[in-house]
Amino acid sequence: MRDMRPMLVLSPKAFNARTSIVIGLPMTSSLSNLGNPFALEVPRETSKGTREPSFVLCHQPKSVDWRQRRASPHPWKSLTNAQLAAACEGLNDIVGLTGS
Repeated sequence: MRDMRPMLVLSPKAFNARTSIVIGLPMTSSLSNLGNPFALEVPRETSKGTREPSFVLCHQPKSVDWRQRRASPHPWKSLTNAQLAAACEGLNDIVGLTGS
C-alpha cells in the first residue's frame, strides 16, 4: 500500500513505545461510507476553508507495527474528545468490551 493511511490510534503512548504496535481504527475519505452505519463521519476543514467528509471505520480495528511502517503523526493531528468518544462507542457497540 502506498500513500498515507491515516488511523485513529486508540492504544496509549506507553504501549505504543514499548511494543512498536499501535491499535486503532482506519480513516478514509471515501464517500462510499456515507451510508455505512459503522463509519463515523468526522468532517474536516481543508486548506481552502471548505469542509470535506472523512470517516473513522469503527468496524475495522487494526494493529500495526508503526516502526516497521515508518509511521508518523498525521497532519490533522487529532480528533476532538467528542469524536474520539463516539469512535470508541462505535467500536464498543460491535465488540462489547464495556457494558452499556
